[in-house]
Amino acid sequence: MSTGSLSKRCIVGGPGGRYNWTLVDLTNHFLIAMPAMADPNFAHTLTYVCEHTQDGALGIVVNKPIDMTLSALFEQIEVPLADDSLRAAPVHFGGPVQVDRGFVLHRPLGNWQSTLAISDDMGLTTSKDVLEAVGRGDGPRDVFVSLGYAGWSAGQLEQELAQNAWLTVEADAELVFALPAEQRLPAAMRLLGFDFSRLSDNVGHA
Repeated sequence: MSTGSLSKRCIVGGPGGRYNWTLVDLTNHFLIAMPAMADPNFAHTLTYVCEHTQDGALGIVVNKPIDMTLSALFEQIEVPLADDSLRAAPVHFGGPVQVDRGFVLHRPLGNWQSTLAISDDMGLTTSKDVLEAVGRGDGPRDVFVSLGYAGWSAGQLEQELAQNAWLTVEADAELVFALPAEQRLPAAMRLLGFDFSRLSDNVGHA
């Protein structure tokens, strides 16, 4: 995984021909869905980009809690949850891909069986050992649990950005871990200096 800017260019199909788009690494950035977003999976969403390379991108939607608590999830996977303060925390819809699989955003990074290192302090883990550690009370300091993820093939996210489907801004993990779900999208907009309620369909990507 790369955490620096990528200098390669990718070819994206477009009306009347093909266009070169410079590939900017959006790892550790937020994607803010524009009001005109037609895909119901992503309407009014804030997505945290965990990996972005010339081969595609992977992200987790961070503002769509589902009707499941951590207590219910831990019972389902037969892992005891000792921390009562976590039992009522919601599980989130992370995206439309592999919705039957758990994905855990966490900090610090730690050392788990299957982790994508997003930054020096942030990871995305899919192995059960991180949840077992959370259950025992010795897991990562901050955890965000989702079912499913969002994925883009090579050039797909760049094409969507060119079509003004998303605004982008460097991520602030505090929005994910410290704010309730309904406050995360407006808070991400404020990072750009925008009032989300005034955002029009005509605003381009940042």
